[in-house]
Amino acid sequence: MPTKILIADDDATQRRLIAMLLIKKLGYKIVEAENGREALSILDADQNEQSIQLIILDLRMPELDGFAVLEQINEKYPGRPVIILTGSQDVQDAVNAMQLGATDFMTKPVSSERMIVSVQNALKLSTLTKEVTRLKKQESGTLGFTDLIGYEGGLAQVVNISRKAASSDIPTLITGETGVGKEVFARAIHGESNRAGAPFIAVNCGAIPENLVESTLFGHEKGAFTGAIQKSAGKFREAEGGTIFLDEVGDLPLDAQVKLLRVLQQKEVEPVGAGRAVPVNVRIISATHRNLEDAVRAGKFRDDLYFRLNVFKIELPPLRGRAMDIPALASHFVSRFAVSENSRINDVSDNAVDKLKSYSWPGNVRELENTLHRAMVLCDQDQIQADDIVFENASNALAAEPQVVPYHAPEHTAQNSTQASHAPYMISVLDDDGRFKAMEELENTAMHMAIEFHDGNITQAAKSLGIAKSTFYRKMDKAL
Repeated sequence: MPTKILIADDDATQRRLIAMLLIKKLGYKIVEAENGREALSILDADQNEQSIQLIILDLRMPELDGFAVLEQINEKYPGRPVIILTGSQDVQDAVNAMQLGATDFMTKPVSSERMIVSVQNALKLSTLTKEVTRLKKQESGTLGFTDLIGYEGGLAQVVNISRKAASSDIPTLITGETGVGKEVFARAIHGESNRAGAPFIAVNCGAIPENLVESTLFGHEKGAFTGAIQKSAGKFREAEGGTIFLDEVGDLPLDAQVKLLRVLQQKEVEPVGAGRAVPVNVRIISATHRNLEDAVRAGKFRDDLYFRLNVFKIELPPLRGRAMDIPALASHFVSRFAVSENSRINDVSDNAVDKLKSYSWPGNVRELENTLHRAMVLCDQDQIQADDIVFENASNALAAEPQVVPYHAPEHTAQNSTQASHAPYMISVLDDDGRFKAMEELENTAMHMAIEFHDGNITQAAKSLGIAKSTFYRKMDKAL
């Protein structure tokens, strides 16, 4: 899902020139608005997808000026970066705009280099701000469902169910394939519960040595066993008042399962070597990628513990079952890597997104993240292309049925060609007062019309005007 930039300016030529600059130099998709009211309507329509990551806003516009638009953006879309571009030389305008939350303020005419740097900095700052906010929420235990990518898309149904689980302390079991994001989802449940802000302690049960499981979970006294040189509270007591997340709970040895069952029944733990139980107040969320019912039948998991943990079951869908979220996830990972590694790569091209959607993702979101990280290393352009994406197992690519699109030759007559095609591209050499327009203005108008006529193809636009493509770009930069 390539990043989109909204340009709101009542000067159509200025809009188009900025658009061509950002398309050529940075590879972004552009959305245009000719006034403030239209800009807000576009943002409202984009509210669910949130593909518009930056707004370039002119101050002086009909219907609704830039200041009014900026106020509404801050109110409805906080954190969305806005660059102010205006012909005003009034310093107070710049002060007011920055006080209202503008990321940058530029006075026309602005050089192409200045515009590019401003756009790149604004997007990097936005990505950093989002990442810091996410980490703060995660650290403070307030991460919620709306912070999850796909909460209104491929995760919508499971989020609706999970809100009910969050409203109580009911033991919850999250199931799903490896890499679907079970821990992140558990954090969201905790963040939406009445325990939000209290400790969230995650434990990977499969990573604990078998002889240390009991002391790790329930704690131990000093000298309780060889190597116990100091007292340890254990993970359950660290989570006091909050939530403990037992990831891969199916990997717990049977003797530890007995102790865990006691915690669920009695709400107390007995540290190793203590000889007495200690009450605990924790909410237990567990997760596994295994089929615990099969483990129960095989005698590898206690049935009484299974029934205690599986009071409220949430099954997360695999990534191949929520392909609609892949563009947003891909954009998120690339933006994050671009900032952390100071990369010029800004997004994923449409053909690369199509390739990502064609894969079955046995490793799910974790594999997608790793694949995109590798693609950024291989990429030589501003956007990741399909050729940059290398799958771990190409046999997992989903077979796509070829589609045959019939070609219908357009009807063409001299009359409809002249009326439908030529008329909108006629240029008047006189202004509204009957005076001849300046040559530079006529030239800019001709370039703008040629770009529009050829659907943004600069090569064809330059060729149709009889000038070299390099000359065309030079004149565009000068017009900015």
